[in-house]
Amino acid sequence: MPFFVNRTVPNPKNLNQSNHNPWTTLSSEVKYDNPWIKVQEDQVINPAGKPGIYGKVHFKNIAIGIIPVDDQLNTWLVGQFRYVLDEWSWEIPEGGGPLLTDLLSSAKRELKEETGLTANRWTQIQRVHLSNSVCDEEGFIFLAEDLMEGDKETEDTEADMKVWKLPFAEALNMVLDGRITDGLSVMGILNLARRLKS
Repeated sequence: MPFFVNRTVPNPKNLNQSNHNPWTTLSSEVKYDNPWIKVQEDQVINPAGKPGIYGKVHFKNIAIGIIPVDDQLNTWLVGQFRYVLDEWSWEIPEGGGPLLTDLLSSAKRELKEETGLTANRWTQIQRVHLSNSVCDEEGFIFLAEDLMEGDKETEDTEADMKVWKLPFAEALNMVLDGRITDGLSVMGILNLARRLKS
């Protein structure tokens, strides 16, 4: 299956959907900038024709999520303490890929870093926007199959990371009962569950 970026927006009948942008940007000011994100404040005219402000977070990487699945329908989750949430989180292997880097190359790197796994068969299963009211972060989710196990190559920020091999059905249950809350993981696991059912 080819690796694609499909930005075509569906147009359901009778909804009068338009690609015309009803917002007008009057000015932009960068409030904060680091190697991973940029925060800017825009002075705008909103769709009602009234002035206002809009804060926007620009992500300098693409979110990449991977669901590895073996021949027995087992998968691998990674767990780590998420600083921003101040709590532990079980997730699919995921990370950031540089904007100008091939998506598949980033997916292969993240899977190897976090789990030690490599895969011979890859399928892109979903494109997502993770919080589109305040940020432009775009994500892509891959299914990885025909797996081989090896050594992890975790980064310093992942020193506490745990890896858990479990039945995919249990990972799906963790989404449904709220034990998995990470957005990329929830969307990817539900997508794959539907594909496996059909």
